[in-house]
Amino acid sequence: MSGMALIWAANVKGLKPAAKIVLIQLADFHNKETGQCNPSAKRLADECEMGRATLFRHMTTLEECGLVTRHARGDGDGGRGSNQYELHLDITLGPSSRPKGGASGPNGVVSQNETGGNVSKKRGKSPSRETGVVPKRDSNLTIEPVKEPPSRKREAAGDEEAEKILATYPPDRLRGKAACIAQIEEAMKEEIAPEDLRLAVQAYATDTAGFTRSKVCFSDNWFQSRRWLAYVEKQAEDREKSAALQADHHARLACWVSERSPMCKHITAPQVTALLASKLVSQAQIQAAGLRT
Repeated sequence: MSGMALIWAANVKGLKPAAKIVLIQLADFHNKETGQCNPSAKRLADECEMGRATLFRHMTTLEECGLVTRHARGDGDGGRGSNQYELHLDITLGPSSRPKGGASGPNGVVSQNETGGNVSKKRGKSPSRETGVVPKRDSNLTIEPVKEPPSRKREAAGDEEAEKILATYPPDRLRGKAACIAQIEEAMKEEIAPEDLRLAVQAYATDTAGFTRSKVCFSDNWFQSRRWLAYVEKQAEDREKSAALQADHHARLACWVSERSPMCKHITAPQVTALLASKLVSQAQIQAAGLRT
């Protein structure tokens, strides 16, 4: 957490309340030593108490205002990892050094002084005269994050993923391929897993299989209106329910093991391995119950 980043975010004026919340939460994740700010989309949405779609809408606003820049990152295996966020902080001098009425910082965002100021959506060059804003940000506070330039291999992999996702859409309702691909790539920038997006498209194709064609949305409109989001969220809910059921089942098996119940004879070797991995039981308890790993 960076105290200076939080102070900066709190003093930014001209944002709607929800966008301000996103900015403050981002600042709370800012590391003053590395300058990096990289919470996952899920974590950030949870902290802001809003849906991912709402979160990314406000994130776009912050980018347009010149306050934040998103950098896509890989996961090390050729896939897409969580985004890295760069906060454009303006460190101001003391009150006596500031000109009255505020001044524009090096990235076009109005510096926040005692009188307050509004966020400018135009980022331009700073004036050559002295403005009372430090021209270079404190290197201890905002070391530039290491950016991973997209390689041709990674770009090709992204294009291939987008093509696979689009190929799942009802073929007789495909329209505007370039627009669809652009929307798919934008969704993947938002940390939507390609497989989740493909399954969302596949689920829509299955749901509408018996519909007359006039009832099935054209692909460009479907992706533009982000109708895939409801399916992706449903997948996440189903996974959470499945994980909860599995945890409950493992707890029941662990109870059998700890009590050396006769029911232990129904526990399979893979389940024993899972119980040990979850640390619900010990190796000694497994052996005492007459089970083998």
